[in-house]
Amino acid sequence: MKIICIGRNFIEHAHELNNPVPANPVFFLKPETALIRAGLPFFYPDFSQDVHYEVELVLRINKLGKHISEKFAHTYYDAVGVGIDFTARDLQNVCKQKGLPWEIAKAFDGSAPVSKFIPKEQFPDLYDINFSLVKNQETVQKGNSGMMIFNFEKIIAYVSQFVTLKMGDFIFTGTPAGVGPVKRGDNLQAFIGNQPLLQLPVK
Repeated sequence: MKIICIGRNFIEHAHELNNPVPANPVFFLKPETALIRAGLPFFYPDFSQDVHYEVELVLRINKLGKHISEKFAHTYYDAVGVGIDFTARDLQNVCKQKGLPWEIAKAFDGSAPVSKFIPKEQFPDLYDINFSLVKNQETVQKGNSGMMIFNFEKIIAYVSQFVTLKMGDFIFTGTPAGVGPVKRGDNLQAFIGNQPLLQLPVK
């Protein structure tokens, strides 16, 4: 399986990092070793002094597809969860300055904790899903799927032009404003609506 991540999909988040708003989805990949299943902690890596949280809705791909039409894209995922795209911001900034790829800052082991998934049929409106992140009992990020620059179908259609989607792949769909640093001892909780789906201690 692979983890596909969409960057700069919320206007306010693009602005807070001084990034331009993209005309097409920006995506990058994380390997399977980045995955942390629900219930396990995040271990702060020794190679960074500035790891940031980025909470995101995550799609679970349910069948093989390439060059998927946007009108059929909704049939290629069957559930929605929530995850955290951990980013070594200090390493990412160096990569940006030098025009280098971001993988060293984004794709490291344990950088993609993911919650359990909710079947998409259980959502009254997939274009109105509230999600949030709480750090040490304080809400630090809030987002809604209706605020995305590129919705789920546009993301799937665009990415599948370049990368074949396979059953079991995950797509992180972008983070809202409010990203910030974590430190050892922090406790993170990610929610969809009022339902806590991911509890993550930082060690």
